[in-house]
Amino acid sequence: MVQTTAAVICGEKDVQLRTFELPTISPDELLVKNISNSICLSTYKAALLGTKHKRVPENIAEVPVMTGHEYAGIIVEVGENLKDKFTAGDSFVLQPAMGLPSGYSAGYSYETFGGNATYSIIPKIAIDLGCVLPYKGEYFADASLAEPMSCIIGAYHASYHTTPYIYEHQMGIKEGGSLALLACAGPMGIGAIDYAINGPVKPKIIVVTDIEQARLDRAESLIPVSTAQDKGIALHYVNTAKVDSPVEYLKSLNDGQGYDDVMVYAAVAQVLEQADELLGNDGCLNFFAGPTDKNFKVPFNFYNVHYESTHIVGTSGGSTGDMIESLDLSSDYLINPSFMITHVGGLQAAPHTILNQLEIPGGKKLIYPHIDLPLTAIDDFMSLADQDPFFAELDAILKANNYVWNVDAEKALLEFYDVSLAV
Repeated sequence: MVQTTAAVICGEKDVQLRTFELPTISPDELLVKNISNSICLSTYKAALLGTKHKRVPENIAEVPVMTGHEYAGIIVEVGENLKDKFTAGDSFVLQPAMGLPSGYSAGYSYETFGGNATYSIIPKIAIDLGCVLPYKGEYFADASLAEPMSCIIGAYHASYHTTPYIYEHQMGIKEGGSLALLACAGPMGIGAIDYAINGPVKPKIIVVTDIEQARLDRAESLIPVSTAQDKGIALHYVNTAKVDSPVEYLKSLNDGQGYDDVMVYAAVAQVLEQADELLGNDGCLNFFAGPTDKNFKVPFNFYNVHYESTHIVGTSGGSTGDMIESLDLSSDYLINPSFMITHVGGLQAAPHTILNQLEIPGGKKLIYPHIDLPLTAIDDFMSLADQDPFFAELDAILKANNYVWNVDAEKALLEFYDVSLAV
């Protein structure tokens, strides 16, 4: 048997570290060593609601569930019936969207299936659904971030447009169209900007809004206006808190017209009302942010639904194809999911990080389950140099890369903590 330590949900607002023996895997299961897991806001929602969350079982007080669904690692042991499909020692990335009627999935619903753990077991149902993808890269953070990027990519694919009296949806954002990304300078928003500019379908104009100037400044430093210009895209970063009439101003950037595609990255009523007002003819409003309030309602202009063909969609998660697209784009250096990462820590940091995501500034928090490190902002590693000179070396690696987490930083960190990638 293998011992694991995991961050588990035991009840509402109750996430704890638990060490226990994993059972022997069945012939149809995989035992895996988790190398990296990025923490998702959805995990906070599950921890906040406990058994009230649709993906969390009723018996978590007796059988806590492992958290974490954005993870990658190494296969340690292969069940007898799977030896023609998997090999011990191979790297993998999990595609957690199983689409089960129960809603159950990794990181919410299972005692031994989750990413915030040193070791975990991938069950038969996930394997049968093709959720274990081979990973050929050497940068595990990129693999973990393929899941949140797949959610972003899935939203872009789910948006749609129409032609009058032709009853077929034209899927995806409009090529050469106008795109407004509202409340979009957070971690997922940065991924959305990156994909809008470097993905396969390119708008002619993109406006990115937020009300926090520091977030907008960071987004612009990572994805400059000049980068978009090189691809024939007019990119604008707008702090709507500093604009008297945000809707009017944003339309002025688009020659006074409404937008073909509007995506909303915060579950805020005012932002959704802005999005509605920004829609042009056949405009698609994509509500990306997931609210915690099951009765969250916002007025919508149904006159425009009838006469202007405006419409709304929402997505949760991404498909296997979306994940593969993310992995391909990042391996070809067309997108950089690591733009989203602002903090790194070991497993001991996971419970507090999960429960306090809204209070901890910055973007994505990346957990390496086999290292011993408090949650640390990438910008703050130099402050740890007094404890060990290694952190000055790590800071130098990051400084050379505009303080963006990267493969060299990950390798250095794993080597410092003696994390073996061998079985």
